[in-house]
Amino acid sequence: MKARVHVMLKDGVLDPQGEAVRHALGTLGFAGVEGVRQGKVIDLDLAATDRAAAEAEVRAMCEKLLANTVIEKYAIEIA
Repeated sequence: MKARVHVMLKDGVLDPQGEAVRHALGTLGFAGVEGVRQGKVIDLDLAATDRAAAEAEVRAMCEKLLANTVIEKYAIEIA
């Protein structure tokens, strides 16, 4: 089973990397970009065969390691 985790900074948390990308895009002539939020995508190959168990396991991974839940939010996709 495969899982994909999308991790992004929570709304209201300053995103200096996103701001740097927005500025660079403007420098390259893409003047219409008003905001950029940068995050990360983590792909996992899981041995689990039960979808609910896999999601629970990935959620525990996110809470313990993959996301800093104080400033980041995450979304899980199971396939």
